[in-house]
Amino acid sequence: MIVTVRQKTRASLSTATFSFPYDIRMDSLITPSSTTTGATPDLIAISGVNLSLGRGAARVHILKDVSLRIGPGEAVGLIGASGSGKSTLLMVMAGLERPDSGEVVIDGTSFNSLDEDGLACFRGRQVGIVFQSFHLIPTMTALENVAVPLELAGKPDAHERAARELAAVGLGERLHHYPAQLSGGEQQRVALARALAPDPAILVADEPTGNLDETTGRQIADLLFSTQRERGMTLVLVTHDAALARRCDRVVRLRDGHIEGPATERHWIETASLA
Repeated sequence: MIVTVRQKTRASLSTATFSFPYDIRMDSLITPSSTTTGATPDLIAISGVNLSLGRGAARVHILKDVSLRIGPGEAVGLIGASGSGKSTLLMVMAGLERPDSGEVVIDGTSFNSLDEDGLACFRGRQVGIVFQSFHLIPTMTALENVAVPLELAGKPDAHERAARELAAVGLGERLHHYPAQLSGGEQQRVALARALAPDPAILVADEPTGNLDETTGRQIADLLFSTQRERGMTLVLVTHDAALARRCDRVVRLRDGHIEGPATERHWIETASLA
């Protein structure tokens, strides 16, 4: 089965094709609803969000009236075909993309009420972000990379806290190594430590194991979920890995910019990451 992958930026759109297997057992985790049950207040509340990317004739409507509720401490996997909007939804949730309409409320704060500086400050305190491609600063050591968000937040003990976070992800002996001196798995551990350093309420991860081999990817996944449980954080991740998605409390599937209900009986669906 071949699907179209659309790599999105505001300026341009390009396409490529991939196909991936899907484990039908994951369907039992898929929620048909845009809300969670129970009396616990939502930590993440997304209502009627629309977002288009690109310019002129290349402009594409990516998210279409999306609503989603996620509770405190919940682990949620976003799945779907390439171009379905899952990575874009994650970026909206993290405050890295502004929707054209609708509302995003995180821990009672509406993004609509914040200007760009206010949103950046809020994101720095409340949201940790892990990218597929690590996004480490090559001229900084592991310690300096992890200290960056703490220094931006004005923390006087930034380097001490950064060292503790690196030790927690197993890199206590690699503090002064530069990214080029680290393996892919070690770089992703640095990226995870950086995301966790400000002690955010929410951790979002876009294909966190996508650039890693199977063994290293499993180690990073173990670290993600164990840290999420220990700290009681909310975890939202985009993945095309059925094994990784099955570890979440709930799976939400997107199709063509909409949140979809339960899957039909099929052993393959089109799933791929958005870069």
